[in-house]
Amino acid sequence: MCHSLAKFRQAFAGYSQSFDAALVAPSELARALSDAGAIEKMAAAVSSLIAARIADGAGQGGAKAQMARLAARSLAQASGTSLTQAWRSIEAAKAMNSQPDLALAAKAGELSRQQTGLMASAAIVNPQAVADLVQAAKTSSLSELAARAERARAAVDDMDARLERVHAQRSARDWTDELGTWHMLVKGRPDVGAQIMAALEPFTDAAFRRARAEGRRERREAYAFDALVDLVQAGGQHTIPGHEILVRIDHEALLRGYTLEGETCEIAGFGTVTPKVVHDIMETRDPFLKAVVTKGKDVIGVAHLGRRPTAYQSTALDWLFPTCAAEGCGARGRFLQTDHRIDWSKTHYTSLPLLDRLCGPDHRLKTEHGWALVEGKGKRPFVSPQDPRHPMYRELHPQKDPGG
Repeated sequence: MCHSLAKFRQAFAGYSQSFDAALVAPSELARALSDAGAIEKMAAAVSSLIAARIADGAGQGGAKAQMARLAARSLAQASGTSLTQAWRSIEAAKAMNSQPDLALAAKAGELSRQQTGLMASAAIVNPQAVADLVQAAKTSSLSELAARAERARAAVDDMDARLERVHAQRSARDWTDELGTWHMLVKGRPDVGAQIMAALEPFTDAAFRRARAEGRRERREAYAFDALVDLVQAGGQHTIPGHEILVRIDHEALLRGYTLEGETCEIAGFGTVTPKVVHDIMETRDPFLKAVVTKGKDVIGVAHLGRRPTAYQSTALDWLFPTCAAEGCGARGRFLQTDHRIDWSKTHYTSLPLLDRLCGPDHRLKTEHGWALVEGKGKRPFVSPQDPRHPMYRELHPQKDPGG
């Protein structure tokens, strides 16, 4: 087996050294990229399994722990990943032994090292969810897959006990690296995190407006850092502007006080919580809670004559599109823009079924270069005008219309 790997490495090294991307035909670029990505994923699965074998080497107690550390360090050096990622990859490889669907997908090059790690953590507590997660990994961004895996864990977990464990492990620590950059790492319950980020949001917006007035354009993360400084310097002397938290919850779960299998109760962008947490936030009345009740008022077909969606429609869009509608894009929150499938100048009304949410770059591709989401609802492929799935393909390419 080892000899075969050595021969494969030698053969692929010869191909890699002679490879020139400029010689690949434009029509073959997408396939070539897919093949190269699959090879990379398969190699990651093999190296993780080897490291897990090293970690399971003979020994007890301290000797076994030493072998585990050696395995993680060796994998990190061999793959060029962090030590933390190496540990996660080894744990994921161990999970493959009891999850054939997960092992098959990873070895076939369908899952990256990070995807396998996310799914393995869910597989340990909810093995029945693995097949659905493998399917979702084909089209989901990493952040979307993480959210799905989190829901799979929450579906079989005792949420009250889980939130207590998370609370017990809460922490805030800081350090300065060798380049003199200060870092801060905070972790805790998702509902508390949502309240912190909601309180920070108005200050972030203020930092953004201040930067624009000064002619500066920076990343939103930079404005968020400035907002954190502003919030700390305010020192409680100023009232925090209004802010919102978006909760998704099934109507029956809200009334009942707990969820049943298949029901939803989560804070958008943060994770699963219990209906009790939602009730606790509601009772504080600060921050303002924006809730989407999945079996409440029917939003399908609601329309109005303005160009911008109503507040009611915007809330529904927040529920329908927590991330960019383009398949594989995980952009979320304020990075999303409302898009009319049919330009408003042609319809002069705004109907919820004709609205999508796209991130800025994808919205520009649609507006300036004719890209479009394929027909349907929710997350779906986002294609160029040359793709036969494009809604306007027949009009744009009448000569290629088989019925023309």
